Amino acid sequence: MNKKIVLASTSPYRKALLEKLNLTFTTAKPETDETALADESAIELVERLAIAKAQAIASKTPEALVIGSDQVCFNGTQILGKPGTHDNAVAQLKAASGKKVTFYTGLALINSDTGEISSLVEPYTVHFRELTEQMIENYIRLEQPLDCAGSFKSEGLGISLFSRLEGRDPNSLIGLPLISLIEMLEKQGVNVI
Repeated sequence: MNKKIVLASTSPYRKALLEKLNLTFTTAKPETDETALADESAIELVERLAIAKAQAIASKTPEALVIGSDQVCFNGTQILGKPGTHDNAVAQLKAASGKKVTFYTGLALINSDTGEISSLVEPYTVHFRELTEQMIENYIRLEQPLDCAGSFKSEGLGISLFSRLEGRDPNSLIGLPLISLIEMLEKQGVNVI
């Protein structure tokens, strides 16, 4: 198998996850419009965007397996993106306090030579503890999760906000479902072990 592996993302979190697999890969920034379509569900959105990101790079990269991923946080009524500001992070965590929030992570793998696309959406549910305003303020000040959907970093101190986690692959919560990715790569002739 001589195909290059390209991660269609500049996310340091996704890059760190993919590095766990000990594969040689490069990263590339996909230019994609991430605007949701009218009446598009959270699941449809992340799968479409994962494919679009991978296609944006695959169209310019011969002899490659291109990985695309996208994630949204869904609190049952609305899609929560990256907060961007302290006040938005406070609002997101207040709204999540005592509730369960589901993360949907879209994953796509495209073989740039054959055009074959494998894609799926991996759900992962977080059950939040009852959070006080002081807990929320302390957490945001300590970890600055302004670039993370849902306003937390589960791989860090964010774990202190939860009472329970449920799902197939905890890596999904960080942004790249490695169990499913390994399966997709194996179907393309890339064995991690």
